Amino acid sequence: MIFLTLFLGLFANFIGYIPPGNINLTLVRITINRGLKQALRFIIAFSCAEFIFTFVVMHAAKWLAEQVRLDTIIDWVMVGLFGILGTVTWMHRKKPPQTHYSEHESIKYGILLGFINPVQVPFWMITGTYFITHGWILDGKVELVIFSLGSAAGAFLALFLYAKFAQYIQSKFALSTRLINTGIAILFFSFAAYHVVKQVYLVFFKH
Repeated sequence: MIFLTLFLGLFANFIGYIPPGNINLTLVRITINRGLKQALRFIIAFSCAEFIFTFVVMHAAKWLAEQVRLDTIIDWVMVGLFGILGTVTWMHRKKPPQTHYSEHESIKYGILLGFINPVQVPFWMITGTYFITHGWILDGKVELVIFSLGSAAGAFLALFLYAKFAQYIQSKFALSTRLINTGIAILFFSFAAYHVVKQVYLVFFKH
């Protein structure tokens, strides 16, 4: 049962971080601009934060599900987050990569995004509730700690593969840092626009 709980956390979060989003796109930007060493620091810090985040959300899943308009709040938070990330990436698109970075900069960034990750709230509310109601995992403290460890491992594995892939693409195709940063900024703005359009549709057109 312990192995199954660990595996489910790992598998679910690994799958959850495969689609492009604020975390893996930020990691790609760090890998391209700062190198794999800084990317690994970001991944480790983020995975540690993900462990705590998953544990808290899984404990609060029932309470969160009862909150009115939680999905609307999350959408607008994501609009702000994607907008900020897109703006920062766009503003730095022409700057050449630095050769030296603070050892703690990527760690702080990973911890910050690990805790400000609203898209994971509905993900774990749905996934975690499904696992618990079907008896695949138990909702005791020890079981949720093990599940959260698996979640952290899944995030680490998925993001590490993203970093290696970004490094491979850059070396294989000799893409410029400016081109990659511009593409990532456009994706961030597109995700922000998607959440705005979604809320406009729900408020004005869906009956």
